[in-house]
Amino acid sequence: MIPWLTDRPAFPPLTQALANPPGLLAAGGALDPEWLLAAYRRGIFPWFSAGEPILWWSPDPRLVLRPEEIRITRSLRRTLRQRRFEVRFDTAFDAVMAACAAPREPGGGTWITAEMQAAYCRMHELGYAHSVESWQDDRLVGGLYGIALGQAFFGESMFSRVSDASKVALAHLARFLESRGYAVIDCQMTTPHLLSMGAREMPRADFAAGLAHWTQAGAAPQRWPAGAGAAIDWGSGR
Repeated sequence: MIPWLTDRPAFPPLTQALANPPGLLAAGGALDPEWLLAAYRRGIFPWFSAGEPILWWSPDPRLVLRPEEIRITRSLRRTLRQRRFEVRFDTAFDAVMAACAAPREPGGGTWITAEMQAAYCRMHELGYAHSVESWQDDRLVGGLYGIALGQAFFGESMFSRVSDASKVALAHLARFLESRGYAVIDCQMTTPHLLSMGAREMPRADFAAGLAHWTQAGAAPQRWPAGAGAAIDWGSGR
């Protein structure tokens, strides 16, 4: 059994998370900023489907990407150098969330419910949630969003309508975060795609210990410069 949370974000110790399903820690609570900030600072995130109560998770191990360790293939570097996409920050957060929420297959569902979208759009208004967007011909074709706390960025979801659009967004995110002294990008769950881009697993205890420092350092929450992606130098040529 897992605890049911009620009127305040008093999460149980991470060691109480279930092994099956992996990382399920608690249920209930709310998705307002107080709850979300308390959760992320401890390495906990919400993930649930429509019709379910709010479920809180902290898997072990945790997949993380150090910004300076992102792996960029030769073909992706060529795409970046050729500027096939215009990358913008924080100009279409709600559209990125809506695109990430769209079912990936006909008849499929989504965990990015209307309740989740409203909660994270509120976090965006407060300067905590951010989007990185890939545009072509003034059309949003890929991107990602997540939460920034101190020197940690917690990636939530990404989407791509054109080949390499989400990879380009992730590459720009990593370079931007590296330039600002961020320590880690939390990727939450292990996937072959993220492993191929340089992410690696970290024991949950080590991740939580790091967050105790990372989330207390760094700049105050604020909107990111829309044109920060254009300032990143990927070189030129083929």
